[in-house]
Amino acid sequence: MTPSPTLPKSRQQLILAVLMSCSLLIWLDNTVLSTTLETLADPVRGLDAGPAQLQWATGSYTLAFATLMFTAGALGDRFGHRTVLVAGLVVFAGASVWAAYAGDADQLIAARAAMGVGSALIMPANLAILMWTFTGPERAAAIAVSSTSAGVGMAVGPVLAGFLLDHFWWGSVFLVNVPVVVVALLGIAVLVPNFRSPSPRPLDPAGMLLSISGLAAVAYGLIRAGQVAAWSRTDVWAPIVVGLLLLAAFVRVELRSKAPGFDPRLLARRAFGGGNAALGLLLFTVAAITFYNAFYLQGARGFSPMEAGTAGLPTALGAVLGAPLGARLVRRWSLGAVTVPAFTVAALTMGGYGLLGLHTPLGWIEVLLLVQGLSIGMVLGPVTAALISSLPLDRAGAGSAVTNTVRQTGSVIGIAVGGTLMSIAYRSAIEPSLHGVPGPLREQARVSAEQARHAAAASHRPALAHAADDAFIHAMHVGAAWVMLVTLVGAAVLAGSLRPARTVRTGPPASASPGRRASGSETSRTRPPSSG
Repeated sequence: MTPSPTLPKSRQQLILAVLMSCSLLIWLDNTVLSTTLETLADPVRGLDAGPAQLQWATGSYTLAFATLMFTAGALGDRFGHRTVLVAGLVVFAGASVWAAYAGDADQLIAARAAMGVGSALIMPANLAILMWTFTGPERAAAIAVSSTSAGVGMAVGPVLAGFLLDHFWWGSVFLVNVPVVVVALLGIAVLVPNFRSPSPRPLDPAGMLLSISGLAAVAYGLIRAGQVAAWSRTDVWAPIVVGLLLLAAFVRVELRSKAPGFDPRLLARRAFGGGNAALGLLLFTVAAITFYNAFYLQGARGFSPMEAGTAGLPTALGAVLGAPLGARLVRRWSLGAVTVPAFTVAALTMGGYGLLGLHTPLGWIEVLLLVQGLSIGMVLGPVTAALISSLPLDRAGAGSAVTNTVRQTGSVIGIAVGGTLMSIAYRSAIEPSLHGVPGPLREQARVSAEQARHAAAASHRPALAHAADDAFIHAMHVGAAWVMLVTLVGAAVLAGSLRPARTVRTGPPASASPGRRASGSETSRTRPPSSG
């Protein structure tokens, strides 16, 4: 990239505000859906969506987001990042309207996938415009300020969704995106130049097709296992195997490409590869535990959407406080000394869901969520910054694409696996309570605790509702145990990736080498990176 012309400081700040509104849009959408899941499962107030459909409503968005992001960066290089950002916002707004008025769960899944396409276009263009607009120390400050939109979205999203669900129909949580998009588009039209790279990267249709189809096949097989409560069926293991083969082909194609959109070579660096693997596992478990928490608070505990959204505020508050606290502690000690213990604490808080019941005091739940958000924030912020900083600046865009793709992929698989574990454990636990229940009601109760509660209310069987609550709590405990183990594995992976490499001297030290490497590194830092 060639240096961009310096813009007036006032215009830079206004551009930053516009970019933050775009980023806020994505974070709001990521959080409002978790508050809406229980309502969507309701046969009367929602779409009568089953567990698998709810997993896909969340997963289809994340799947499109994960697999199109690196291609979107190349589109920005070719057609201009403002053009791609505008396209992403228009797609996101249109898909939000589609989701708001979806007539059934399948339409909602398709609309959510379209929203994921919009988000994939928005995110890399947003970063690229920020990198073009600011230079030097102002760039680091702008990135830090922009990142606060994540905390704002995490805090505001659940409460906003709860308010809308308490006063309007479920589709209102998606319509709220439209005015934000309109304001952002007006700001872009007036303020943002159409930055583009003078050397655009080639598009990667083969990589895009292989990554989408591979991840979709794996997710389908995992979610199908929850529907049929078995792992040995051909329609479960065959899609998983095919998906893994397609993902292996994707990696091979990217390795052979001269300008890959997703560069697997970066993962061969121990610190970068291990750190990304750890973050992928963390996002895997965060997605799963968030899925459980939505049904626990509104379904098993009977909270209203507004109450559930408010109850989730400590998680957002902890994450907002954890990121700067972790960065401050890392400067005093070291990355591993801060993030590995925080990662371990996050694992223990997820295992703590195994201690929650139908009558656990709300105060204990709030403490658990606060510590969980704090520990996750102390890992995500410092580790992500360290991963990108470990690369030369001209590889930062590619590194950002890899990191974001791995994180979103972790979320996709986390939703699929977490939801499937809960479905299988729930069916096993509810079965003894279904003896003597008429056939249609029995089949409805087997689907999910939400369906069982509705069947119990319709047939005046309070004992069935109690049994469904107990079965759900058992399923959540089983899922929480597995989630904790996976998170502990992530902590171990992070610790291993941060362990200093052994050096073997085969000759006299070359005193000039460090200087030459430092000089080369400084040279590489004179060019703003392309967004991945």
